[in-house]
Amino acid sequence: MEGGWDRARQISRRVARGAADAGRATVRATKATANGTARAGKATAKGARKVGKATRRLTYAGGAGRTGLGRLIELSAGNSACDALVTVALASTVFFGVPVGEARGSVALYLVITMLPFGLLAPFVGPILDRFRSGRRYVMAGTLFGRGLLCFAMAAAVGPGDLPTLFIGALGVLVLSKAYNVSRAAIMPSVLPADITLVSANARVALFTLVSAGVAVPVGAGLTAWLGSAMILRVAMVGFLLLGVVAVRLPRHVDSPDTEEEGAAPRWRTLLKVGPAVAEAVWANVAIRVFSGFLLFFLLFLVQDQAVPWLAAAEPWARDPFFDIPKTIALLAGAAGLGGLAGAAVANWTRNHAPQLIVLATLALTVVTAIVTAVFFGLWTALAISLVAAFAQELGKLALDAIVQREIGEEVRSSTFGVVEAVLQLAWVFGGLVGLVLSLTESSLAGLVTLAVLLTAALGWLLVLRRRRVRATKAELRRRRAEAAAPSGAATAHAEPGPHRETTAPEEDSAYDEPTPYDQTVPYDELRGGEEPPRKEKIDPTKPLTNPNG
Repeated sequence: MEGGWDRARQISRRVARGAADAGRATVRATKATANGTARAGKATAKGARKVGKATRRLTYAGGAGRTGLGRLIELSAGNSACDALVTVALASTVFFGVPVGEARGSVALYLVITMLPFGLLAPFVGPILDRFRSGRRYVMAGTLFGRGLLCFAMAAAVGPGDLPTLFIGALGVLVLSKAYNVSRAAIMPSVLPADITLVSANARVALFTLVSAGVAVPVGAGLTAWLGSAMILRVAMVGFLLLGVVAVRLPRHVDSPDTEEEGAAPRWRTLLKVGPAVAEAVWANVAIRVFSGFLLFFLLFLVQDQAVPWLAAAEPWARDPFFDIPKTIALLAGAAGLGGLAGAAVANWTRNHAPQLIVLATLALTVVTAIVTAVFFGLWTALAISLVAAFAQELGKLALDAIVQREIGEEVRSSTFGVVEAVLQLAWVFGGLVGLVLSLTESSLAGLVTLAVLLTAALGWLLVLRRRRVRATKAELRRRRAEAAAPSGAATAHAEPGPHRETTAPEEDSAYDEPTPYDQTVPYDELRGGEEPPRKEKIDPTKPLTNPNG
């Protein structure tokens, strides 16, 4: 009996020791896991800090940190990321939840309805922004706060499936996003460093916005699959609200004083009142946008209908097993994304070239690519034309922004950008509708030949107009020089020389020099009384070193 009790005590001791060992092992494993998690967290935080510092060096390079351009770049990158999250969150609830092959009618209705907000954008949003140019920071913050509130409303409507609320919220987000872009483009000359051109500054903003959107799309897609669309909309809401605070903290010189007289009628901009240089760039970009919208929907539905050569083989064994419909769409989307990044990079590289020539060169590139693709249509030419379409759209738009920022006065710059944004969006929608209709033919040759002919006609028309405008400008300049030289020579011939009389007339070219804010001169006749000419104004060292001429 005692032996049994001893045996039981030994067993219980062994069990207790085993439990204690297991407990200690569990504690050690927990500590190791915690230490590993802490080290991984520290490494991630350290890597994030390094990436943040490297990004800050890039955004603040070239004097962008002093003028506020760096902050504007970071704000625009965050805005683009939040817009991408909203797009991904709504993708499975509004439109893309319908199979694309069965949604031609829905796509057409969607494209027609999207015309409405942009038709209203030009005559209303632009002049409103011009009227509040002394508070542009608060206007930009208002567009961000408004999108945050709309995201909150859409997140509440996702669960019950309230499609009217979702659709109205999506249109509101779209309009406010365009209003933000108009405001951002209008203030670009105010934050332009002295050593950076407008095309280069616009390219830097576009490059960071494209990269942030490209990072946000896969992250948002993964989080949507894990947490749902409502949660992603709430995340976007928080992001928009924080970005609104950042917008208010932009430098004060972003706001320009109101120079118009009180009670004066607001000046409205149309495409016929923007000047020949801006109009030429706008029409070239209209052709590029029609090309881009057409190509997107035309190729998308051709691939869905398997009406492309690499998917339309008569026998299943003759088809390439790799390039199926999802992979083809993914490749086309990847080519378009790469083309957008390349456009922004090339715009930064072409900083010393005329933006008018850049616009026409991009249109010529699209014409050549469309002709080659129509003749040799296949998978690789489809990828090439997708890349070129995105490249030309990005590069042409950046050059157009630089032209508008240089040619249009600050008092109507926002309304001009509103007109430009509306016209370009309507052109893209029109091209998408044409591509949608021509995709019904299931013939790649018919659609691409039509596109190539229209683009060639547009390029030829713009080249003829440009040649006429250049000739007229040269003739007018020669006439003005001749008129200015004639009275100057007569005055010199009849002047009586004296010991203290100035006989030298002002140089002819000086009459055509445009005065800058830091170089104010007085006409020659006003200096003949012996008064000392005023000295050039010096740059205030307390102000940011921005480029006064853009």
